[in-house]
Amino acid sequence: MNVSQSSAQSSVRQQQHPLIQQLADIIEHTWQTSLELSPYAIPADLGYIENQLEGETLIIENECYQTPQFRKLHLELAKVGNGLDILHCVMFPNPAYPLPLFGCDIVGARGQISAAIVDLSPVQADRSLPATYHFALSQLPQMAFSQPRDLPAWGDIFSQFCTFVRPVDATENQQFLDRVQQVLQIHCNMARETPPVDDPQERTNILMGQANYCHRQQENDKTRRVLEKSFGSEWTDRYMKTMLFDAVAVS
Repeated sequence: MNVSQSSAQSSVRQQQHPLIQQLADIIEHTWQTSLELSPYAIPADLGYIENQLEGETLIIENECYQTPQFRKLHLELAKVGNGLDILHCVMFPNPAYPLPLFGCDIVGARGQISAAIVDLSPVQADRSLPATYHFALSQLPQMAFSQPRDLPAWGDIFSQFCTFVRPVDATENQQFLDRVQQVLQIHCNMARETPPVDDPQERTNILMGQANYCHRQQENDKTRRVLEKSFGSEWTDRYMKTMLFDAVAVS
């Protein structure tokens, strides 16, 4: 396997679908203006990755930060030749903060967006969001998408406010961008206003909720298959457990 790494900023974003470019810009801008960012140490071989997949070049670029409230903010951009564009984003809260997990993904194939999802996934055992989040999200304007998508079998980790669609035109693309920005801004605002918890059991429960989220996400066979075709099963398992969904061990 020939895998190359580079610390330099790649041009993968400029080559991706315009909706992914816009969304990546929105996420970064909201983080920079709403949170106190500091560097996050990405493993040296996982920041920028390039390999071949069925004769086409696969590029993965990872960007990560941390804040007092979040142990890891992760934005992944990936591209396979001219046929597949991916944006993946998860915000993992520090275990001292009883916050849901912000997650957002877009998949573009042959210039068309096939899937777009955004959610604030609860970590509580009863699968409920904090009351403040529930109220704020319930106040968002209703949006009509012509092609809503069904959640996968492991999708019980998502909340009732999850938006999972196939946007079909410029209007629906903009609606999805607006919804992501609204949800992300709510999350950043709530995170700044939420005090940490001191109770050890509460922190353990938070970690257990995050671990369940990560384990369920690792059941995504589509992601695993794409990576295994290019990098093999051992590398894929490490990448999914180290970069994509790194659950903190519950002591």
